[in-house]
Amino acid sequence: MQPLIRAASLRGFAELVTELGGDPDRLLARFGIEPETLADEDGLLSITDHDRMLDVAAAHLRCPDLGLRLAERQDVTILGPIARAIGSSQTPAEALECAARFMFVHSPALRIEVADDPWGRRGVNALTYRKELTESPYSPQAAELGLGVFYRVAVHLVGQSTGLRSVEVPHGPLSPVGRYLGFFGVDVKFDRPAAALCVDRRMLDATFASADEDLRRAALDYLTGSYSDPSDSVAHQVRRLVGERLPGRVPTLAEVARALLLHPRTLQRRLAAVDTTYGRVVDDLRRDRAHRFITTSDLSFTQIADLVGFAEQATLSHAARRWFGMSPGELRRTTNLSP
Repeated sequence: MQPLIRAASLRGFAELVTELGGDPDRLLARFGIEPETLADEDGLLSITDHDRMLDVAAAHLRCPDLGLRLAERQDVTILGPIARAIGSSQTPAEALECAARFMFVHSPALRIEVADDPWGRRGVNALTYRKELTESPYSPQAAELGLGVFYRVAVHLVGQSTGLRSVEVPHGPLSPVGRYLGFFGVDVKFDRPAAALCVDRRMLDATFASADEDLRRAALDYLTGSYSDPSDSVAHQVRRLVGERLPGRVPTLAEVARALLLHPRTLQRRLAAVDTTYGRVVDDLRRDRAHRFITTSDLSFTQIADLVGFAEQATLSHAARRWFGMSPGELRRTTNLSP
């Protein structure tokens, strides 16, 4: 149940790495991504592996603006079926509503929202781009890729007159500030709470020349009929409730059922209907979090055991051999992030 992302997010990656003197197949293999996966843009891969590979590639190739360079090779079509609904919308506000509603099709870990301007400027809104960090760690390169594509989609839809006032980046500059100014064309503010494009509110009501209500309705009908938001599933709700209690004691099935306003037997039946059990959901959550902490942090294995709800490190070691076929130490060594 790790969060996934469509392979289209890596469009242009292999070519860019090759141009920079790297070996894309070697990078893909390092993170367990089959080269064939990139050939099918609707294919799915772990967003954690996707993001870690971007960070490692940027360091290894000495290319601090790798995320922005990759964004320059992409456009709205990487969103697949969502792109059709966005492109046929009447206004930017309508397009954003569609993107926010169906972003889970591209990746359930990503969120787009319209928020108030963080600087309190009158007539300005922040279009935020966020990743769910409880399921996958923050990646500076992936954040710049996502924000860069977000900007390029805006330019594609409304032209250069996007009403962009400033850009918010959650980390410090990875490249010279001039690189960001050249890409976005406006003031870029770093170490901010969330990635965002801050735009004139009036631009959200502009009318697209490409608007087509019949095409938009057909695209929305297809999305609604073909995809289900995983956050609506009972297994996802159980996973979220258990995850909120970690570190700490794992709640019982009865406690989770009570939080969901369900009888425990009803919860068991609903989980069985999607071919899982309460114990399996908890085990999957522990496995995914343990893998993330082991491979993306320097936390001790005792700390990681506590974070996933185990009383002692020995229990984590035993579980790791069952989950991954190796000890936590071996797993960490095989996925060392050193360039």
